[in-house]
Amino acid sequence: MDENSIRLVEALDADRNGEWDRAHAIVQDMDGTGAAWVHAYLHRKEGDLANAGYWYRRAGKAPASGSLESEWIAIRASFAGEGA
Repeated sequence: MDENSIRLVEALDADRNGEWDRAHAIVQDMDGTGAAWVHAYLHRKEGDLANAGYWYRRAGKAPASGSLESEWIAIRASFAGEGA
C-alpha cells in the first residue's frame, strides 16, 4: 500500500472504532479522489447527505445507496488491495 492508501485505511479504521472526528480530520487535509470518497462516506454516515453528495461528485462516484457497512467494506478493500 502507498502512504495515501495507508492514511485512508487509517481513517476508515478510526471510523469503525467510533472515532468519526479523527477519521474526518485525516481525510479533511488530504487531496485526491480516494480521500473524497472516504469523506463522502463519512458525511453520509453523519446524515449530511448534501455534503456527502458534494464529496461523491469530487470522488467521481455515484452516491452510495446500499448499507453503510457495505460501502465501508468496499472502500476499505479498494485501498487495502483486498478487492471488493
